[in-house]
Amino acid sequence: MSQPARQEPTIAAIATPAGPGGIGVVRISGDQALTILGKIFVPTRPRPRPASHRLVHGWIVDPNRRTPVDEVLAVYMAAPRTYTREDVVEIHCHGSFLVLESILGLVLAAGAQHADPGEFTKRAFLNGRIDLTQAEAVAELLEAKTKQGLQLAVNQLHGRLHDRVAIIRDLLVSILAVCEVAIDFPEDDVDILNPAELVTRLREQAEAPLEELIASAEQGRIYRDGISAVILGRPNVGKSSLLNSLLREERAIVTPVPGTTRDTIEEYLDVKGMPVRIIDTAGIREQAEAVEEIGIRRARAKLAEADLVLLLVDASQPLTDDDRRLFADLTDKTVVLVANKMDIADRDQALAGIATAFPGVAPVAISAKTATGIDRLEEAIFTAVARQQNPPDPGHACVPNLRHKNSLVKALTACRQVAGGLGDNLPADLIAVELQVALDHLGDIVGATTTDDVLDMIFERFCIGK
Repeated sequence: MSQPARQEPTIAAIATPAGPGGIGVVRISGDQALTILGKIFVPTRPRPRPASHRLVHGWIVDPNRRTPVDEVLAVYMAAPRTYTREDVVEIHCHGSFLVLESILGLVLAAGAQHADPGEFTKRAFLNGRIDLTQAEAVAELLEAKTKQGLQLAVNQLHGRLHDRVAIIRDLLVSILAVCEVAIDFPEDDVDILNPAELVTRLREQAEAPLEELIASAEQGRIYRDGISAVILGRPNVGKSSLLNSLLREERAIVTPVPGTTRDTIEEYLDVKGMPVRIIDTAGIREQAEAVEEIGIRRARAKLAEADLVLLLVDASQPLTDDDRRLFADLTDKTVVLVANKMDIADRDQALAGIATAFPGVAPVAISAKTATGIDRLEEAIFTAVARQQNPPDPGHACVPNLRHKNSLVKALTACRQVAGGLGDNLPADLIAVELQVALDHLGDIVGATTTDDVLDMIFERFCIGK
């Protein structure tokens, strides 16, 4: 039997989501995977040795009671052509939680250890099948909320971020090699280093790409985490109706009685590929009874955290002091003004009144009840966000998380120190030290220099079984 790249305990876990389904999978990885399968699996057509990467029909049987547990398909995959580069077994059974738990219990009793969150992917990284950017891309892929977010994760899994970092690392290694030669021949170090040429190469091939990647971190966050958009307005202007209309489902209770919404309601919405956490809030007004006041406080708390505010006004009625007061309180927020109830309003009169009250602000005219104008509102939401942060091209590499961004910032700082040292004609050994600092920070991104505690923190966010 092929030996895994690293000798580790054999691990197992349920690899499919909780809940009933047509098929469930129990995954086993490690040098004892095939031995464990042999203790609990009885193939319909016994063979001396199962072929690798081929499904085999049979039954999982409790070895103590000799009773069948489930009819399954089992597949043995020999190292290194597996996800973890270890021997891997997958048992494809019926998707009942009780069946999956029973089979996993038999696997653990036969000698496997229960896998920690992300342990299969961690082994794939430790055994050299993927680098750390690709390992983290697995989590990004599982958590993607839109097709564009999914595409960014796939790009990362495909190695686009790794490739861009590798190009910068190769440049720094080549400059470090020049410094090493200059250290060996100190009498010629100025001629060997050629500071002006090296500074130009650093600027064009290291600093500029690093700056571009750092800028992409905030842009990529939009597609990865999305934005928070609060629907704000006084009572009974149609906030809950707007939430339902945006979601295309009856998510919030709608009644003619003002103050129906007493708490916040949150759902995710896909706006042109951008995940938007849309939050319906209690109507805000000056005079409110005790329970309604609690809802208003919660609405203001969500408002403080919001990236965007959809300020809703009732176009079928004259604007009130509460409308004006709310708008005046939003000077530090990105606001999309929404004129609702156009199905029952005098459009020209309503828009003229809004233009007088809020000069220079172009409202989006909608009817939440009939869903008229919702497409225009979604366009306005996307445009408002794009003005703050240009969303990235989903076909390009983006920095996926804050850890990567911090490492890139530190690498950029070190590169600038190198350029400054070259400009000041510092000795080659001092230049080499800063170059190594930059390389170490870039190594943190791909996992070449990442410490064990950081690795543990990264993989703890994974689900069990992945």
